[in-house]
Amino acid sequence: MKRIGFIGGYDKTDLIIYIAKILTVLGNRVLVIDATVSQKARYVVPVINPTLMYVTEYEDVDIAVGFKNEDDVKKYLGISGNLDSEYDIILVDTDNAEGFQRFYLEEAEKNYFVTSFDAYSLKKGLEALIGLKSAITLTKVLFSKEMLKEEDDYLNFLSLGYKIIWNDYRIYFPIENGDLSVIYENQRVAKIKFKKLSVQYKDGLAYITDEILGNVGESMVRKAIKTIEKGA
Repeated sequence: MKRIGFIGGYDKTDLIIYIAKILTVLGNRVLVIDATVSQKARYVVPVINPTLMYVTEYEDVDIAVGFKNEDDVKKYLGISGNLDSEYDIILVDTDNAEGFQRFYLEEAEKNYFVTSFDAYSLKKGLEALIGLKSAITLTKVLFSKEMLKEEDDYLNFLSLGYKIIWNDYRIYFPIENGDLSVIYENQRVAKIKFKKLSVQYKDGLAYITDEILGNVGESMVRKAIKTIEKGA
């Protein structure tokens, strides 16, 4: 089982669900855990009978909402052993130190720091990394209208003193009104559709998915994206 962390104060629920959808099309059993304070998945993922804690299926992706730790997820699912008996990949969305620790993201195969460059997203995201026992490697996933060196320098400055090793490369998503409109429409109709997303947004999804899998190849990932587009 692969555990992947998505850390930050920026709204990343839809991004993670879209990546999870691609992973399922490629034959993986995927669980998304919303371990954020706001629990946005509770509001954008359809569920028939929402309770304090639940796991619901959404377009072949299992979404867990309201759980304080991994043991609670296992109890809910009736699993006595590890979650790898049920899932190939777990994607954990968190914006707080408790979520980072309780879902063992220090042990994750990969961790992504997702942010835009407003002060709230930057500082709230870094708060989730307070109290790290040892240094972790993070990949920046940056949402910005135009990527400026000053913005990246500011993030590097704010992260001084944290036990973070930044990867040399960054994954860039341009903030485009067209992409936001598609995401909002998907939320309204409770469907995952890629057809009208920008090429740049789909490129970012493909890159992260390919990184997570490691052995499939970008061409297979792009075929999966085409499959989702055709089903829209």
